[in-house]
Amino acid sequence: MRISRRSLLRRIAAGAAVTAAAPSLAEGSLAADAGRMMEPAGANQPGGAIQLDRNENAYGPSEKTIATLREAAKVAGRYPRSRSEDLRIKVASFHDVQPAHVVLGCGSSEILRMAMDAFVGPGKKVVAALPTCELIGQYAQRARAEVVSVLLSRDYSHDLHAMLARCDETTGLVYICNPNNPTGSLTPRQNLEAFLRMLPDAIHVLIDEAYHHYVGESSYHVSFIDRPVDDGRVIVARSFSKIYGLAGMRVGYAIAAPQAASLLASHRLLENVNVVAALAAIAALDDAEHVRTCTRQNADDRQEFLNQASARMAPTIDSHTNFVMVNTERPSVEVIEHFKRNNVLVAQPYAPLDKYIRVSLGTPADMREFWRVWDLMPHKMSM
Repeated sequence: MRISRRSLLRRIAAGAAVTAAAPSLAEGSLAADAGRMMEPAGANQPGGAIQLDRNENAYGPSEKTIATLREAAKVAGRYPRSRSEDLRIKVASFHDVQPAHVVLGCGSSEILRMAMDAFVGPGKKVVAALPTCELIGQYAQRARAEVVSVLLSRDYSHDLHAMLARCDETTGLVYICNPNNPTGSLTPRQNLEAFLRMLPDAIHVLIDEAYHHYVGESSYHVSFIDRPVDDGRVIVARSFSKIYGLAGMRVGYAIAAPQAASLLASHRLLENVNVVAALAAIAALDDAEHVRTCTRQNADDRQEFLNQASARMAPTIDSHTNFVMVNTERPSVEVIEHFKRNNVLVAQPYAPLDKYIRVSLGTPADMREFWRVWDLMPHKMSM
């Protein structure tokens, strides 16, 4: 049964032990349905910190992909050679494009770095939201470029009008993470299309769809890969680190027009996708059922998190991802340190949301511990 706001307040007032946390909805669903996913052994080792800070898939890769990983280890002594090209062809076929449209990366993070080197560089600017994926700022600094940060709208979507106003002849790239990290919020597809029509011709746009699979089917959000636009400036990044559960393998890719793809690829690392990662990613693309299962499981886990937050009267930002931003109503640095002292890791602070913490969704057991530690804080946090 779920914890209610009334029972939580009664428990706090009576000084009852918070270790007897209520079972989660997700756990109940797992017990009731033997076909649902089970918690993976060793996801958070006993005695180690519970890792809710990197937006990983808490349930890991599929059994089919794990089997491929075991077999792939036999060829780990070889350079990737044709295996990475096999993956590029597989990705192209999966998205019904030609291989010339596909660029592989060492995670989608390398795609971001390639785009910065290809389209920005010294004396140029990249326009991005604030807050958004922090890698953009890091790569801009490395490229001796400037980041023009534009605050998100009040509904946490990208303020595209303000972003357009900040674009000029020195702007080389606009970065749009959709759904956005760290807020988990969406920017409507129709707004993005209108933005592209008004954007100056020389500016490329990188749309980061790392969390696309968690959104679900909606006319409000349609992938720029699934329904492309006839615009050679648009680059779409995807990752195998999230829904596919291969964060440790470091595989990502971009879909772009051949000219933009070729320019991106000229800035990639040589043999940037290792042979084991390439084979695992091919297997992951073939396992559509695992993607559907993870999507359903994430929706259940996210709803349970929102239920628990609501019971504690903790405001959240509407999330379409596998993480949630929750308002702690106190400086986030203090809360992050509190969780760290109690062996739970959450993400670093994000300006200007200085009272929010970003919490990645873990297994039901992970989340029970998260809320137990939350409830250890002074009552101001829960009341």
